[in-house]
Amino acid sequence: MPKNIVIGGGLAGFHVLEDVLKRAPEQAKNFMLITKEKLGWPSTCGIPFGLAGEYDLKRLEIRPPSYYREKGFDVKTETEVTSINVEDNTVSIGEEKIRYGNLIIATGKKPSLPPIEGIGLEGVYTLTTLTEAFKVEKAMKDAKEAVIIGAGVIGLETAAAFSSRGIKTTVIELMPSVLPLNIDSDMAAIVQKRLEDRGIRVMTSTAVNFINGKEKVESVTAGGREIPADLVVVATGIRPEVELARKAGIEIGETGGIKTDSALHVKKGKTYLSNVYALGDCVEVISGVTYRPVLSALGSTAALQSRVIVDNLLGGKSIVPFYLSPFVTSIAGLQVGSVGATFQTAKNTIGIEPIIGKSTKLTRARYYPGAKQVTVKLLFDCERLIGAQVISEETVAERINLLTIAVMKRLTAKELWLMERCFNPAVSLMTDAIVDAAMDALNKM
Repeated sequence: MPKNIVIGGGLAGFHVLEDVLKRAPEQAKNFMLITKEKLGWPSTCGIPFGLAGEYDLKRLEIRPPSYYREKGFDVKTETEVTSINVEDNTVSIGEEKIRYGNLIIATGKKPSLPPIEGIGLEGVYTLTTLTEAFKVEKAMKDAKEAVIIGAGVIGLETAAAFSSRGIKTTVIELMPSVLPLNIDSDMAAIVQKRLEDRGIRVMTSTAVNFINGKEKVESVTAGGREIPADLVVVATGIRPEVELARKAGIEIGETGGIKTDSALHVKKGKTYLSNVYALGDCVEVISGVTYRPVLSALGSTAALQSRVIVDNLLGGKSIVPFYLSPFVTSIAGLQVGSVGATFQTAKNTIGIEPIIGKSTKLTRARYYPGAKQVTVKLLFDCERLIGAQVISEETVAERINLLTIAVMKRLTAKELWLMERCFNPAVSLMTDAIVDAAMDALNKM
């Protein structure tokens, strides 16, 4: 009997095997995973914290390939699938053809590199794989000055890591504020201040002109200024890795990701293929706020999609029609989270001027030791919550998970204001910042 074949050994691919083990371990013998990498299940989200010295980077290989082989899976490492044929249900490894029963495409992402002169110099890196992380870690040992190109999540996490290890660090961002895809400029100002307080130089609204050096990087020219650097990380975003799918005739969406239905079947021509799925960073999804195609390159998204696919392979009927892509990170001791629309998304994509509610309070009773400041920003379309942003030194993920449900269930500002909540002075306030932010919005309606 042909096996179910997973192409790709990133978080998404290995998560499929993990979910099979949880749901139907006896089915392991019916699954094959093929990956170009040597390592097993990687947690690339943890790379910047490993670079900061929080733990050994080797710990980010959650499970080695041998673990899955012992469970009965056929795992082929350092092996590249060269083509897919959806007509005869085969994948090719060079001249060898392997037939599949179901195919799961989890080919992941690749760096989106800007056309900057000097980007190929020694000492210039990206950070999308553990292999790249080990190279950066080695380079950090002798580095004295670093430049991060891009002030997105990876860029800022890496900047904080470098600074914590005594490397003089500069972040350069083309957009007017940091984390431009995740939070609004007023919230971004809080993050930028924290970075600057830690000695990190942040240059926004600035283009990188050149990366300079003979064979190895020596400096970066940006905004007409030359910044010394013996280590550069380019963190200007990612693109879905879709060439295998494209060559197989599978439809690629307008965002550059593989187009799928709500059960994650891929499309060829006018038909969604019942035995070919795709998940993770290589797929396009539909936003639950704008109802437009978007990319959701988050580990949590891949984990959800894996549950959907495995359930359907085992006879279920799971779907996820829309995605809200809740996000959280930790940057220089600040937790930053968001879900749904930002102000610019609301204005430019949805076409509305959102009503804003905002509040800054403490995370617990003011008299309780260790209380931290928390800022909550809520965005409403008339009365309905469409977006939320939270910054604090603690409990941000919990608030974002709550607000994700609120956006999903289309809760109004009044419903959030009147929501019953738990209280204990050691862990919460009687009236949380979310409640006051909802009231602030209500006062403007």
